[in-house]
Amino acid sequence: AAFGVASCCALPMLLATAGLGAGWLGGIAMAASPYRTLLLCVSALFLIGGAVLLWRQQRIARACGPDGACTPPGVRVVLLIGLLLGAILLWLGYSYV
Repeated sequence: AAFGVASCCALPMLLATAGLGAGWLGGIAMAASPYRTLLLCVSALFLIGGAVLLWRQQRIARACGPDGACTPPGVRVVLLIGLLLGAILLWLGYSYV
């Protein structure tokens, strides 16, 4: 949902910064623009849900012993980075329209 919201404004700017063309996003932007508010709300809910799940993983990992089955720290870092990127896309999709 964050990708859908950001596709209208923020994503073309990010792709142009990376040297990639963003002309193909015009159709997606036209299709997503009427649902912008709904996509923003769904994105925020999913990001909050992901943050809660990551918090639970962190809490379980602290209580997990050396022989326990815990999520590796690298996976938790990747999840945190993904959540942060999603939050940035959500903010860019909200602020650039």
